[in-house]
Order: sequence, then structure tokens, then C-alpha cells
Amino acid sequence: QEQLVESGGGLVQPGGSLRLSCVASGFTFSSYDMTWVRQAPGKGLEWVSSISTDGRSTPYDNSVKGRFSISRDNAKKTLYLHMESLKPEDTAVYYCVKAWGSNRPLRGQGTQVTVSS
Repeated sequence: QEQLVESGGGLVQPGGSLRLSCVASGFTFSSYDMTWVRQAPGKGLEWVSSISTDGRSTPYDNSVKGRFSISRDNAKKTLYLHMESLKPEDTAVYYCVKAWGSNRPLRGQGTQVTVSS
């Protein structure tokens, strides 16, 4: 059974940092581009960043560019999102996604990130 499990969210003050993790199972993780998306309260899913299978291509949404860093460890079947200089507007549920943009995306259960003083 294919599965993605996110962790690492929490409550952080503005300007703080968090690292999210997403552990994959049930499929060949190294064969897929992976994506982080987020959903703020009352809003739709928003693409944050993606990473190619070899980690060499890492596009970011302009709203997080320079503050967030996506990476992956194919041996550990784990996707990461390191977030710095967090802002209140980064508050959202963060999801990792396999095959974003396809007709059969796989999404985890999400991890809540709350940025507040």
C-alpha cells in the first residue's frame, strides 16, 4: 500500500524555523519527483516546492523562495522541507505529494504549521 507520512509541524514564533519530514512507503520513492503543497485555513491547496528524482531541480513558489529549502534522501525514502524566517502567512497544513499534477496524486495526511507570537 502506497503511503506518505508527514511530521515535524508545530507552533513557532515569527522568524523561527522548522523542518518537515515525509516518509514514503509502498512505492519506489527514488523514481518520482516529489512536491510539498500547503493549505491555509479557508483556502485551497497551494504549491510550495518540488524536487526532481535526483534532487538537482528544486523550483519554489515566490512566496517561499530564499526561506524554504526542499531536499530528499532516496536511501531513507524521505522528503524534507526546511523552513526559515517563518511568517504568519506560512500558517497552513503542509502535505507531501507524489505525482503532483497527475491524474493519480498521492498525498499524506498533512502536518500543521502555525506561525504566531
